[in-house]
Amino acid sequence: MQPDPTLKIDTSSTVFVAGADTLIGEAIARRLGDGGYNRLIGLGDEQPDLRDARAVDRFFAEHRPEYVFLAAGKSAGIAGNQKFPAELMLDNLLVACHVIDSAYRHGAAKLLYVASSCTYPKLAPQPMRVESLVTGPFEPTNEAYATAKLAGMKLCEAYRGQYGARMIAAIPANAFGLADHFDARDAHVIPSMLRKMHDAKVEQAPHVELWGTGQARREFVFADDLADACLFVMRHYDEAAPINLGGGCDVSIRELAEMVRDVVGYEGELRFDASKPDGMPLKALESSALAKLGWQPTTPFRAALEQTYGWFLTHENLESASYARAVL
Repeated sequence: MQPDPTLKIDTSSTVFVAGADTLIGEAIARRLGDGGYNRLIGLGDEQPDLRDARAVDRFFAEHRPEYVFLAAGKSAGIAGNQKFPAELMLDNLLVACHVIDSAYRHGAAKLLYVASSCTYPKLAPQPMRVESLVTGPFEPTNEAYATAKLAGMKLCEAYRGQYGARMIAAIPANAFGLADHFDARDAHVIPSMLRKMHDAKVEQAPHVELWGTGQARREFVFADDLADACLFVMRHYDEAAPINLGGGCDVSIRELAEMVRDVVGYEGELRFDASKPDGMPLKALESSALAKLGWQPTTPFRAALEQTYGWFLTHENLESASYARAVL
């Protein structure tokens, strides 16, 4: 597919962020709003139920978005993936099918599907390259979710191949940031740790228990940086192969826990429960393609953690009201 010089998202474009109530979707919508994009549609109560095919079709027929950022679908940490595999898989499959199909049928100029690094095989060579996709089994603790996210990427590829639809897929590193879901049980690792250590600090608990050995390593990216990367690839990337959105910080879970403890100001002991799963031993992305295009994250990891905890402190009493952003 040859580049189209007339295809250029700008502040006058009609843009739909599907999943503007998720961590990544909210960051994308905020990035667009701050950048002067004044034709954002489907925000708040105006977003259709993405699991309802008719509702999504009506929305696209009425508003005709030119550019679509598909960042929707329920997600969770290891515990949530183990408890709710059916809900996670079904939700992500329905969202991908409905939004991708409606975007094509109603003439969207371009769609970006935000996938997940969970789609890589458990034992993929590190850092993970897009060539490693579908070369081995998933990490068992998130197999259902990963299958659905891989299906979304493949659906974009299929629509691109059969219909010439301009659909691209991006695989982000582990995202965290403002408006995250801070639940000690079902959230992703950073917001879960922040919540646990904050509660332990308030309650003056002598220790905090964390899952796994602490040896697993993860690459993290601040959601605000990731949002900027999504807008960047919407402008500058147009290939059938997915593109990794990484370049952030690669740390062990133990190193992360110690840094979170310092940010929160918790002085108790960290205890790792090795009977609980670590997940993939290492999950980092090979993001040289993104770097060659000219993008890299700008927020230092420690500063991003501090901003995230600051947001949590400001919005702590509202957290229960935002539980709909989580898996259940």
